[in-house]
Amino acid sequence: MIFRLFFASLQFMSRLPVPQRWSSGIDIEHYVRGIVTFPWVGLLLGTLSGLVFFSLQSWLGLPLAALGAVLSLALLTGGLHLDGLADTCDGIFSARSKERMLEIMRDSRLGTHGGLALIFVILAKILIISELALRGTPMIAALAAASVAGRSVVVLLMYRQTYAREQGMGNLYIGKVTGWQTSWTLLGGVVLCALLLGSSGVIALAASAMGIILSGLALRRTLGGQTGDTLGAAIELGELFFLLCLL
Repeated sequence: MIFRLFFASLQFMSRLPVPQRWSSGIDIEHYVRGIVTFPWVGLLLGTLSGLVFFSLQSWLGLPLAALGAVLSLALLTGGLHLDGLADTCDGIFSARSKERMLEIMRDSRLGTHGGLALIFVILAKILIISELALRGTPMIAALAAASVAGRSVVVLLMYRQTYAREQGMGNLYIGKVTGWQTSWTLLGGVVLCALLLGSSGVIALAASAMGIILSGLALRRTLGGQTGDTLGAAIELGELFFLLCLL
């Protein structure tokens, strides 16, 4: 069952071609049980991104290799989390009412604040990855751990949270995750980050978790709860906080 949950989560969170039979028997309303596999989904996606960086750095240089790593992760996820980040920033920085913010977040058009957020996060990741590589950081491990961290700490915006909308994909997780599932998800992130980067990985994960907790409090005050878009934003920011802490 756990393997089917893993492949169901991978199918949901990425564009990798997962055969349907590998996740057969898992209905969409049961996807919440797969939250414990999120760190492992992150491990797979981050490792693939790290391999892209490793294959490009020797003949394109560090900045373009970093660009390749960031771009590959965006392609692997179909830009799902980046879209959530852009929509969230378009909404919360619009200085409108809560109801209007949620309407703006549903709009498929990209606004100024969302565009600026995408530019900032993508450029920040490229610069930080390049700097980490210059410092001799094992980049496959670092990129894998960052992806693990982002998909582990997102559970903090699900557990005991209120869904800000009446319906939507975020309702599969927000407010539905149990304390047991939250604990095992975070424990999985801690174990994987420790195996990949040792104590520095655990410290960076803790810092990332703290950043997401603070972000979640701000979002809850502004929007009245969380949405699928804020979950995507949390994954992107969780990765960024993790990489920043490694510096």
